[in-house]
Amino acid sequence: MPAPLSVQTIRDAPKVLLHDHLDGGLRPATVVELADAIGYDALPTRDPDELAGWFLGAAHSGSLERYLETFGHTVAVMQTTEALARVAAECAEDLAADGVVYAEVRFAPELHVERGLDLDQVVMAVLEGFQAGAARAAATGRPIRVGCLLTAMRHAARSREIAELAVKYRDVGVVGFDIAGAEKGFPPTRHLDAFEYVRQQNAHVTIHAGEAFGLPSIWEAIQWCGADRLGHGVRIVDDIAVDADGSAKLGLLAAYVRDTRIPLEMCPTSNVHTGAARSLAEHPIGLLTKLRFRVTVNTDNRLMSGCSMTSEMAALVDTFGYGWADLQWFTVNAMKSAFIGFDERLALINDVIKPRYAELGF
Repeated sequence: MPAPLSVQTIRDAPKVLLHDHLDGGLRPATVVELADAIGYDALPTRDPDELAGWFLGAAHSGSLERYLETFGHTVAVMQTTEALARVAAECAEDLAADGVVYAEVRFAPELHVERGLDLDQVVMAVLEGFQAGAARAAATGRPIRVGCLLTAMRHAARSREIAELAVKYRDVGVVGFDIAGAEKGFPPTRHLDAFEYVRQQNAHVTIHAGEAFGLPSIWEAIQWCGADRLGHGVRIVDDIAVDADGSAKLGLLAAYVRDTRIPLEMCPTSNVHTGAARSLAEHPIGLLTKLRFRVTVNTDNRLMSGCSMTSEMAALVDTFGYGWADLQWFTVNAMKSAFIGFDERLALINDVIKPRYAELGF
């Protein structure tokens, strides 16, 4: 008999995470301690529990300005090599404790140079932190493999530098290149030189697209910039017409995304908080899963949205009635879509993910 679906059994199941922001997943107590260490006194409260509530309240506020304010606090305390390494190590440990066996965690190096670090120092500190955290997690019986995605800010002009960093450090932990930030007014085609460089170097690209802006953002990300994956991609649903009888007709772009198996890095709770979806029940993940797009489930910002991979999976079970077969499907989708080598992806699927699901009775 299959194990019952509960928070604990879902936590014990192996999970794969492709879309998680380092500056969106700090422990509240760490934010306070790092702020004290550098004399940063702008936090709304220095009580960790109250601070966690403040971050979550900002995410729920409906105000984009207040939501973005939260990152001002986390980035502010991540400006030294010690802080960056600590945050990265704790990220790896927290994800492993949540049953994540493989994660790709992204951050924007250009946001962490306010106190004199250069881009190389920033990247090396984060990579060292991931290694240390993964080692500590393995020692507790929770092994995790962490890959790093380097993100350029789409409103800035340093994308080529960040792309070169992604290639420079790909043999020591960086697995790909990303751009993030406001979609409207800052199309990915502003950074074509960076994407062209990455492609020429046989490296991987994921692009935030189709979250706050519609189909043009997705089209540009894929057809102009060569995105291997779409960060969020929820607005692909705008190219799908659903008839009264429930049958769906895909437009040319949606059909292309599905037919070529372009992965969608969907972040259900965060998408509701940012207004990309009105509610979890109305989130496009339900339709896109039914139509068998390459859907993956992710956290986005664990601190701001008060979520984990376990809570995301559990919420989907409660909302859509998914079972173990669906959770394994999401997990294998994500592992297939990871930016590491084929042999390593296959080993994690065949030696870690499928055997554990078999133990759970599926």
